[in-house]
Amino acid sequence: MGACMFTDLLEYAVDLAGRLGASYAEARYHVNRSSQILVRFDKVIGVSLGSVNGIGIRVLYDGVLAFSATNDLTPDGIKKAVKQAITQAKLLSNTIHEARGLVEAKVGRVKYEGVAKKSFDSMALEDKLSLLKELWKRASDVVKEGKLTAFTVIYDEGEEVKEIVSSDGAYVASRIVRPSLSINFVLSHPQRGTIQRSVDFGASGGLELLGEWEPEGKIEEEVRAAERVLMYGVRPPKEPVEVVIGSEIIGLMVHESAGHPMEADRIWGREAAQAGESYVKPDMIGKERIGNELATVIDDPTIPGSYGFYLYDDEGVPARPRYIYLRGLINEPLHNRWTAYVFRAKSNASARAMNYASEPIPRMANTYLEPGDAEFEELIEDIGLGVYIKSYMEWNIDDIRWGQRYVGLEAYMIKRGELTEPVRNPVLELTTRTFYSSIIAKDKDLKFYPGLCGKGEPSQGVPVWFGGPDVKLSRVKLGVAPR
Repeated sequence: MGACMFTDLLEYAVDLAGRLGASYAEARYHVNRSSQILVRFDKVIGVSLGSVNGIGIRVLYDGVLAFSATNDLTPDGIKKAVKQAITQAKLLSNTIHEARGLVEAKVGRVKYEGVAKKSFDSMALEDKLSLLKELWKRASDVVKEGKLTAFTVIYDEGEEVKEIVSSDGAYVASRIVRPSLSINFVLSHPQRGTIQRSVDFGASGGLELLGEWEPEGKIEEEVRAAERVLMYGVRPPKEPVEVVIGSEIIGLMVHESAGHPMEADRIWGREAAQAGESYVKPDMIGKERIGNELATVIDDPTIPGSYGFYLYDDEGVPARPRYIYLRGLINEPLHNRWTAYVFRAKSNASARAMNYASEPIPRMANTYLEPGDAEFEELIEDIGLGVYIKSYMEWNIDDIRWGQRYVGLEAYMIKRGELTEPVRNPVLELTTRTFYSSIIAKDKDLKFYPGLCGKGEPSQGVPVWFGGPDVKLSRVKLGVAPR
């Protein structure tokens, strides 16, 4: 775990807050380190190193939860931050209509690390640069008719270290390292227009992941597929057809239309002026159906090697899978201890903060649609005419997470149970209820995709996975986006 822990300062902060009248106090040392390489075409644009560290402090005083933070890691710096949090709570106590608290929860006393088989320094910088520049060569070699007019690679090696102490006995120290790789390209043709694609990799672990991801082969596949669509893509059928949606789009859909609207602070209304509202109302939880029996969405921070991996949240509560939608039922919002108190529920360890200067709020980790038991071939074998949309180029969803729209990138016609010619710019536009009610089959191939999920004010971005299987929907009328 390293020798950079600040237990004494954290305990001092918690003790001082108690002496100043706080009924609860929590102090979190949090450091984020990053090493990043940027390559454009085959040229290295920059190599950067960064580190952000400090201590975040929360207090519950007279029914008000207040937060402050400092990067002055001295007793005087901590004293000022604690007093600032207490002062904020006192000022706000006169404005609230109802005092709030934190729900009781089992908290941990533990140290843990994510598994990394190869450290970041096990490969020389020159070798990393060679690998990243090779991606351009592999991509450009497979282009036959179009032209790669943009090609950017961002490689990041991140390390996140935390130490959390609370007045109700929590002590959690953790270290997680996360490499990530993002490749963005634009493929153009004078008569056929352009296609843009982002290919992303991200997980917790070490440099062994570069071998597992095989980005050289993946980028060849992606460029070939994009060129096929660009040069030979046809319009989707005008009439309603059965549609098979790829796991990449399914993952994004469940992240946006299950995970976000089931964040308890968004349901309560705290996020309304910050990151949006929710179609879910408190009286729907556990009572209203949003989909059919095949609509089970899970958020699980404990998946080994995942991008959103953690075993204890930032309030020290042990993590577990959360069944957001259960067989079509609006089931379990994402709670920290504060929202659980408001909703008269239990915390399910969803408190996450981006860095030391951010408060822990309800967040997703690894959100996915539960897979089925079919093979992909079984999803399409009885389709006379349909469309398979494997990946997306763009998307949007409304503020309450109800109406949503996805423009496909790699897509194919399905004719008599076989994938045939590529389809250009098919548009899937539907409501959240329509999507979860229209699932008729799922394959068993669960895949995950990395993302940086934004939320809050000031804005926070935390690493997540979203995923699912390939999914067959009942008949849908597809649109087409302009080229």
